[in-house]
Amino acid sequence: MTDLHVHTTASDGQYTPSQIIRMAADLGITTIAITDHDTTAGIDEGKAEAEKIGMNFVSGIEINISVPKGEFHLLGLGLTHISDSLRGAIARLQQNRTLRNEQMIAKMNADGISITMEELFLRFPGTVIGRPHFATILTEKGVVRNNQQAFDKYLGRGRPWYAEREKMNLDEAVVAIRESGGIPVIAHPMSLYISWGRLPDTLQNYFERGVLGLEAFHPSTRMTDCLRLEECARKIGYFITAGSDFHGERNHAGRSLGRTCNNKIIDDKFWTQELKPALQSASNCN
Repeated sequence: MTDLHVHTTASDGQYTPSQIIRMAADLGITTIAITDHDTTAGIDEGKAEAEKIGMNFVSGIEINISVPKGEFHLLGLGLTHISDSLRGAIARLQQNRTLRNEQMIAKMNADGISITMEELFLRFPGTVIGRPHFATILTEKGVVRNNQQAFDKYLGRGRPWYAEREKMNLDEAVVAIRESGGIPVIAHPMSLYISWGRLPDTLQNYFERGVLGLEAFHPSTRMTDCLRLEECARKIGYFITAGSDFHGERNHAGRSLGRTCNNKIIDDKFWTQELKPALQSASNCN
């Protein structure tokens, strides 16, 4: 069993990197990728724990890419080190996250909700603060019933307390990932919100710009669409990955480590026949 898309407390996950690795081992997962949002802070801890138990560990990151509409999340999988370009990008993205968080807090305060950055840092130490953390605080304060309601009523795009944040240019992100020894992979491509008619040309464009993998199998996507994504991507030349995008039971409830769309177990082939050969090929080209 494999899982190539997992989050930890280094960003918006519920469990620490060590806890994630131990949970994965208990489930029989033999290969795992930690892919936190805009940070690589969880990699060292996760890798060390994986080495203790003999689990294959893939160092990764998930970066939000600027697109006209929809959401484009780019995974960087198989990082061997953190290049200056990636380190600089992470610093800029996190600085912008801080500005965005302050804007969201100002909106909440203006509506009579008492919340501060200090409160968030105390509640979630060592974490890249984002909207899921706000949702948890709002739930704990009784402002909403649960995290999902927080997004639906207040934190989602177009809602009263939403604030935009800076996203990274695709070409810059591809360079930063490649200079760090990794491979760029499109995460949950249905979130691009591109029609099936336009999707092939869009994916062709991304491929020509250096994005080589596509996460065709994701728990938010129907199996029929996953298979259609795989077929489309293979015609272009992408390799295919699958992930749970697991954040914990509190955030994105219903997702499970080692399982993807239709709660299907993630086959080891996505590591042995897809990502691993792609990483070896990329390494030989450098």
